[in-house]
Amino acid sequence: MKKLFALIAITLISFSQVNAQNSDKAKALLNEVTTKVKSYNNIAIDFDVNNNGQNSKGNITLSGDKYVLNYMGITRIFDGSKVYTINPEDEEVTIQNPKKSGDESLTPSKLLTFFNSGYTFSWDISQNVNGRNIQYIKLKPTGKSDVKEILLGIDSKTKHIYNKIDVYKNGSKSTLTVKSFKTNQTLSKNHFTFTESKYPKYYINKID
Repeated sequence: MKKLFALIAITLISFSQVNAQNSDKAKALLNEVTTKVKSYNNIAIDFDVNNNGQNSKGNITLSGDKYVLNYMGITRIFDGSKVYTINPEDEEVTIQNPKKSGDESLTPSKLLTFFNSGYTFSWDISQNVNGRNIQYIKLKPTGKSDVKEILLGIDSKTKHIYNKIDVYKNGSKSTLTVKSFKTNQTLSKNHFTFTESKYPKYYINKID
C-alpha cells in the first residue's frame, strides 16, 4: 500500500512539473510576441472572421493605442482620446469616450497583446499551415466570461499571431485569421484623425 501511495505521489509531482514547464514555455512565447509587437511603429493587418460558419473580412491599422478599424461596413477610429464610429448605411458618426464605447475589455489596440492579463495559459498543439509552423497556446479566462477557452496560433518563426479561436461555453466558436501582417508602413500624419468635413451629410452624435 505504501508503495502504491508513493507511486501516486511521484506521478502527481511529475504531472505538476510537466504542467509548470508547459506553462513556462507558453509564457516565454507570449512574451516574445509582445516584445515583437511593441518593436513596431505601426502594424497593418487584413483579417478574416468565421463566426459559426458566417464569414466576413476586415482590416486594421494600429500604432500604440491608436487605431483605424474597418469591419462589416463600419469604420472605427481611435485618436488616443475619442472613439469615432462611422456608419455609412445610417449616415451617422458617433463620438464617445472609449470607456463608454462598449469594447474597453478588448479594444482593437489590445488585439495582439490581450493575453497579458486575465488568462492562464498552456502549451498546445502545433500545425503546419502552408509551410509555416503554427504553435498554439491555450488560454483560459480567470474571471467570469462566456468564453470557455481561446486557442492562439503563433507563427514560430516570425512570432506574429496567425489566428485566434474563441470557443464559447454555449458551444459556438469564432475564428479570426490574419491574412496579411505588415509593419512600419508609411502613414499620413492624419491617419488616426477624424475629419468631420468629409461627412457633411452625416448626423454627428456626440456622447459624453
